[in-house]
Amino acid sequence: MTRTVRILGTHGVPAAYGGFETAAQHVAMYLRDRGWNVVVYCQLDGDGDITSDRWNGIERVLVPEPREGWKGTSHFDLVSIRHATAHHREGDVWLTFGYNTGVLDVMPRLRGIPNVINMDGMEWTRRRWGLAKQAILLGNERLAGLVGDVLIGDHPVISAYLRRHFGARRVQTITYGAPEVISAPVAPVSDLALAPDAYGIVVCRPIPENSVLEIVTAWSARHRGMPLVVVGPYTDTDPYHLAVRSAASDEVRFPGAIFDADRLAALRLHAAVYVHGHTVGGTNPSLVEAMGAGNAVIAHDNRYNSWVAGSDNAYFRDADDLAVLLDELLPNAGRLHRMGEASRTRYREEFTWEHIGAQYEHALLTALARHGHVSQRTEVLV
Repeated sequence: MTRTVRILGTHGVPAAYGGFETAAQHVAMYLRDRGWNVVVYCQLDGDGDITSDRWNGIERVLVPEPREGWKGTSHFDLVSIRHATAHHREGDVWLTFGYNTGVLDVMPRLRGIPNVINMDGMEWTRRRWGLAKQAILLGNERLAGLVGDVLIGDHPVISAYLRRHFGARRVQTITYGAPEVISAPVAPVSDLALAPDAYGIVVCRPIPENSVLEIVTAWSARHRGMPLVVVGPYTDTDPYHLAVRSAASDEVRFPGAIFDADRLAALRLHAAVYVHGHTVGGTNPSLVEAMGAGNAVIAHDNRYNSWVAGSDNAYFRDADDLAVLLDELLPNAGRLHRMGEASRTRYREEFTWEHIGAQYEHALLTALARHGHVSQRTEVLV
């Protein structure tokens, strides 16, 4: 019997937005190759009727949405859930990414529909949302956690939090993945007047919780002999962006946001070191992508990053701490090479899409087993 999984909660495929969309796409393709019938709900701009098509062997349900921002996302989720409920067949299972509209997950629960929910990275704890939105996110998290059949934490710390609030039986840890980058053209490096293995790189949103100011300050504390490429959308009006730029020496470069995945992969692969300043948020896709490219990693020292990047990479607490690390590591090509090899080994152990796809399939079969649609033996053997 062909099983059907309906994937909700993302902008859809092909991935063009971020970590959730990328994960949904790779999991969808893995399940397709394993013989599943995969249906992905996709948000389109504008008005119109719901239609469907096929993309790389995956059915796409195309949902037009004229609203922008949070209101548009919430309405898209509502329409998607209504459609998925109306077209649900006995033995189908849902995979929902995110809990921002967790109140809506009560609907499949009341209908007895198996639902695996990726519970994101404790998004409500991020201060940048403000108290009102934090409260809304927390409420939705608690509702999604109560009604989901299987709850996915993308990091052991997130899973421990979920187990404390919702019990251990329904929680599984499944990280984000990334493609492994073995080779890439040098042209994207040359286009920025860089030399292979002679620059550092940072890739993140320019916000305080990603420690960009600390990283730029530490790199600029003295002459490093190599540039730091800070990838991201920096403006001339945001106070934090201006502070980062003001702290930068002439060795720090701001090429802007880079959305082309191949270009970004090349810049990572040919870098001497990847500096990662994220302080919250579970498993960060950008860090995993750097490890898939074999980057030596210098990361902010917290329990999220240290588990992902492993003990053989290096960690900093603040700008002064990082400046000392850079003094020690940048002249030591052999140490950086060993750190890069450790990153690639750790990536292959935990963060390949094949491994992650298999874990998601296990979670889906677990949800189905709890509704009596597959045997517990089938669940265990996957």
